Amino acid sequence: MEIIPGIHQVDGVNGNAYIIIRDGLVIIDTGIPGSGKTILSYIRNTLHREPEEIRTVILTHFHTDHIGGVKALKEAAPNLKVAVHEADAGYVSGTLPLPRYPGFRGLLVGLFSRLRPSILVPDILLRDGDLIEGLVCTHLPGHTRGSIGLLDEISKTLFAGDAIRSDGASVSEGPTGFSMDVQKSRDSIRKIALLDYDTLLIGHGKPLRPGAAAKVREFAGSLPVQS
Repeated sequence: MEIIPGIHQVDGVNGNAYIIIRDGLVIIDTGIPGSGKTILSYIRNTLHREPEEIRTVILTHFHTDHIGGVKALKEAAPNLKVAVHEADAGYVSGTLPLPRYPGFRGLLVGLFSRLRPSILVPDILLRDGDLIEGLVCTHLPGHTRGSIGLLDEISKTLFAGDAIRSDGASVSEGPTGFSMDVQKSRDSIRKIALLDYDTLLIGHGKPLRPGAAAKVREFAGSLPVQS
């Protein structure tokens, strides 16, 4: 569905994937494994564009439900570039072992991680403040070491990955049970609260608009402060 002119959300990928229409196509996150086919179908049948027009896939972090569709997209558009923050690059490529989580969370992550793409070497390593495809990269560590947000200053849209959640009316913390550092996650929410945007698009949940930044600022003010 088209959220605002030129920005689409692809339904049915279990982990929100977004397509930005520029001179070419820019994709932010790709859902669970198998979602690449759904994204390609949306490009062909809804946008009436060709997969070869995909220029860049930007990953907000390394979790399987955000990188699962990359392999299929890369096969359909071999020239596309994959971008991720440098702190998450090793997890994406497999050169770093995945973090371990305790209890049932660890079991679930372990099972899900078996579905990860076998080889995925990023082409672009991002840092805080980098500009990519007209989007400003904002480092939002906590959920993962290299979690990022992407701010489109033209449309006043923030893509925030799993740093924060929204039900379309209000916001809440991201999935703390699967975050590497909850305190850093909360600091990242405070960082998000300082940015200027009208629409908030996240990894799981519904778009929040209009006035998204004001709602995030109000929520950030309610977060506990580490003593």
